[in-house]
Amino acid sequence: MSTETTQPVFQPKLIQREEIAEDTMAFHFERPAGWTFKAGQSVDLTLNNPSETDAEGNTRAFSIASAPSEDTLMFATRMRNTAFKRVLKTLPLGTPCKIDGPFGDLKLHNNASKAAVFLCGGIGITPVRSILVEAAASQLPHRIFLFFSNHRRKTAPFFDEVEALQAKNSNYRFIPSMTDLTITGENWSGETGYLSSEMLRRHLQGVTSAIYYVTGPAAMVSGMRTILHETGVDDDDIRVEEFSGY
Repeated sequence: MSTETTQPVFQPKLIQREEIAEDTMAFHFERPAGWTFKAGQSVDLTLNNPSETDAEGNTRAFSIASAPSEDTLMFATRMRNTAFKRVLKTLPLGTPCKIDGPFGDLKLHNNASKAAVFLCGGIGITPVRSILVEAAASQLPHRIFLFFSNHRRKTAPFFDEVEALQAKNSNYRFIPSMTDLTITGENWSGETGYLSSEMLRRHLQGVTSAIYYVTGPAAMVSGMRTILHETGVDDDDIRVEEFSGY
């Protein structure tokens, strides 16, 4: 996610943490005064003198889940049992962390005549949440479609929030799909199964020109890229961001 361009480094304090889905937490930090970023970008977050560490080190790249129009910086992650995440989960509020960035080019395209189609899996929603909130706040004219795939409703980060954004943005449609409802027996009447060309075709009728954004686990990103190629989408119209080890 990083580049070789020199970016400012800040030490904002952790001000809040919350569980946003099963085994998934969001961390809110102070937003440095005068610091700007584009919706969809990322930062490198470093723990200062952590109580434990491991071979993966003390720095992780995080997409910024908050929007530029919001007052704090928010990052979200699946809570794997690693030294970094064990420390982050128990970090006292008020503790500063090093933030370096922003980085990345996963940003909403400028040409509003082309629809934006987001194909997201699980924690891949984090940069998209930023883009969707900003699009609603700025009343952008882009037609936006979010296909959001998760195992179950309770494992889907920011589900209620990205669903509710439809009321704030008439150009935006939310199409969630669940792949495994057998464990909890959740009552679900929406789409089921993995995202497919048939599902896209049904919901994108009349969309003749679009930019596709694919965010999620590496296997999901690879599979969706193959599906898009098979349906005739050119590489120039595909943006991807893989979330590995989350």
